[in-house]
Amino acid sequence: MESKLRSILLFGQPGVGKGTQGAILGEIPGFSHLATGDMFRGLDRDSELGKEFMKYSTQGLLVPDELTCRLWYQYVQGLINTNKYNPANDVLVLDGIPRSLAQAKTLDEHVDVLGVIHLVCEDMEEVVQRMKRRAEIQNRPDDADEAVIRRRFEVYAKETQPVLGHYDASVVHDVTAVGNPGNILLNILEKVIPAIKGHFGNPLG
Repeated sequence: MESKLRSILLFGQPGVGKGTQGAILGEIPGFSHLATGDMFRGLDRDSELGKEFMKYSTQGLLVPDELTCRLWYQYVQGLINTNKYNPANDVLVLDGIPRSLAQAKTLDEHVDVLGVIHLVCEDMEEVVQRMKRRAEIQNRPDDADEAVIRRRFEVYAKETQPVLGHYDASVVHDVTAVGNPGNILLNILEKVIPAIKGHFGNPLG
């Protein structure tokens, strides 16, 4: 990658809907969605990387920073090489990275963060139920065990939430993650469009 990638970060605790909103944004011309969770789950579970991922995810723990950033870089480069993502025209919507301060500092070398969308849901029990339903629908064993879910919340509070302080407060936007997904999307776009239009003119063409 020759220059920094213009990016929007989708941020928030597990189960707040980052994947749902990221996937929708990724369908809008000018946006390209990359979810590190999907990236990891797409690994061959019998491969060395796949086994490494499962070792951590089944315990609700974060995949080590070096492994996450290395795989992320390779994945993004692959998207560029196959013309699935064009850095000159597209905003990269990152979902699931950075998850630690070390990852944030590493990503500073590669991405220009135009905005951080912080999805917020204060009802923890609602989030737990969301994740259990998701586990059934998407066959995600890492979300099926409530003990693992609550462990992920603890890890998020300790290791990931402090990442918000790494970015200037002017680019961090809280968005309530409760209600109709369409309304949540509109609230996200209200924050995203002003953040990126200075870099791309009319970002939606």
